Amino acid sequence: MRVESATPHPPRPSASVMLRRGDEILICRRVSTVPSFPDYWAFPGGGVSRVDRAALAAHPEWFTERDDDERVALVALLREIVEEVGLAPVSQGFVQVDSDLRLRILSDKKNWLNAVESAEIGIDAGDFILFSERTTPPLAPLRFRNHFFTVECEAEPILEFGERPEFDEYRWATPQQLLDEWNSHLIRIPPPLIMILRELCEGPIESSIKNMAKSPQRENVRIEFAPGVECLPIPTATLPPSTHTNCYILGEPGGQRVIVDPAARDEDGLSMLKEKIKQVLESGSEIIATIFTHRHKDHVGNLDEISEIYVAPIWATQETLASIPHCELSSIISEGESFTLSGVNGQVKWDIIETPGHCPGQICLISQAGIISADNVAQIGTILVPSNEGDMTTYIQGLHRLREIDANLLFPGHGPVVTNPNRLLSHYIKHREKRHESVFSAWKRGLRDINEISDEAYGDTPDAHPALKLDQTKSHLDALRKEGRIQ
Repeated sequence: MRVESATPHPPRPSASVMLRRGDEILICRRVSTVPSFPDYWAFPGGGVSRVDRAALAAHPEWFTERDDDERVALVALLREIVEEVGLAPVSQGFVQVDSDLRLRILSDKKNWLNAVESAEIGIDAGDFILFSERTTPPLAPLRFRNHFFTVECEAEPILEFGERPEFDEYRWATPQQLLDEWNSHLIRIPPPLIMILRELCEGPIESSIKNMAKSPQRENVRIEFAPGVECLPIPTATLPPSTHTNCYILGEPGGQRVIVDPAARDEDGLSMLKEKIKQVLESGSEIIATIFTHRHKDHVGNLDEISEIYVAPIWATQETLASIPHCELSSIISEGESFTLSGVNGQVKWDIIETPGHCPGQICLISQAGIISADNVAQIGTILVPSNEGDMTTYIQGLHRLREIDANLLFPGHGPVVTNPNRLLSHYIKHREKRHESVFSAWKRGLRDINEISDEAYGDTPDAHPALKLDQTKSHLDALRKEGRIQ
């Protein structure tokens, strides 16, 4: 079957602020109910809206010493600071915003401009320093080009209240304190902030900010989903809405590393992998193995070309190794085995389990950080259980098994990190089991034509891709036959 490839969405402008008080910075915890990065600690901020652009168009005199991107980002940021932490800038620092005024702004963003024009709140941003700019990798449809500002603040925040609060807790801490807690898996922090915290720890915070502001970093040098779990999104011909496959680099700089699913096949992907491997080796690391989670082409790259970039033993299951070119350095790995990576901060053990429902021989890797979950679930889109080689019953059993692990995070084969694994796994289980019963119900009603069964079972998703819908119906029917429920 042929499925049209997706195209990464262009990033939207956004802004965040690192409020600081001496050597400490403000960081807030996102509530558990937000769809993106629940329970993560982050800076206040948000995306640029139409209201922000209209406000700047109405006041072209604002922030004229800055470029256009910074100007509109600042407008959005000043509004977001009021909404999220209840603060507004004045000539010397910040003041807390009146609760009634804040509620009006939360109910309608346009009221922020009204409050500025009536001098109820200020927009003094002269002390705001732009010190970094990062763009969301092509992991999800919604992407941002985020401007990171910093400014001193002695006022205490008032967390957002209203119908849909974004933060439920805040704290002041040094960058090193936050990094230490993150390294111990005590708190969650988004990848861009990890890079920023590392830079801030290179010296006194004031001097670090000055150095960063001279030439704001705009590249995601490292995308660290968790300690010892770095992600390199590689462009591949995969199912939409995904456009990339996540190659994971396990281990810490200077220690032993393992490369998982280097899927690079075209010039762009191979160039990205080459640059990343160069960075890994320059850190003093030793690459002890390449692991392929399963044999699908969007996970196994061009091994001839990859061998020109680096050479390491290939570890995979027997089913996966049988489908790739012979390698003298290959080793079979399977359920129940494990490996340990040594680094400057100690050792990390990774256990191997098999979840072959999506593909025979597919494995997952488990550590304290979470689960490298291959093609079991995805935060964006869905997972195909191919009728020619998948097993729907085994696939659903695998989802139950992953949920029982109660992992901290899931690192999927495609898309962003899964920050609430049990919630997503429960959703997948409920959805797949319901679909399984829908196919069975159509069969019990006497339907035998594959198209009719598919149309009835997928009646709640009329926009489903016709070919994929038929293929998944076949997978369900095969599973029902193996279960002895139909003949």
